[in-house]
Amino acid sequence: MNRWTPRVTVAVVVERAGRYLMVEEDRGGPFSLYNQPAGHLERGERLVAAAEREVREEAAWQVAITDYLGLYVHHTQDGLTFHSHAFLGLPLAHLGNPLDKGIVSAHWLTFDEIDDLERGRRLRSPVVMQRLRDVREGRRFPLDTIRER
Repeated sequence: MNRWTPRVTVAVVVERAGRYLMVEEDRGGPFSLYNQPAGHLERGERLVAAAEREVREEAAWQVAITDYLGLYVHHTQDGLTFHSHAFLGLPLAHLGNPLDKGIVSAHWLTFDEIDDLERGRRLRSPVVMQRLRDVREGRRFPLDTIRER
């Protein structure tokens, strides 16, 4: 029996002075793609810890996770399902560590610049822009919405 297993990921929207932290990824295609710092939950890891780790590894920033943005379910064309837990993060310090393999660089971009990337099909998934729109509309939940033991 084949068991269906969604991929559990985390993503963090980080805003500073009207700009959002985005990572530019080399996905092996003709051009790079952009995403919020995001990645897979590791075995035994808590969601907030995973979110903080992904921002450190992909963007070289230390953040404080302040709010839960929500669960975004995304189905890919190749039949995969992602359950992406999104958070809001407050930037604390640039760490200067090397970025994860596949990350070209981290950028602070305006909403309009990211919107232009979406129109040019340069975002990793449609969920990237949805998260930003939700933040701009004031969507957020307290962190204790998530119950982890």
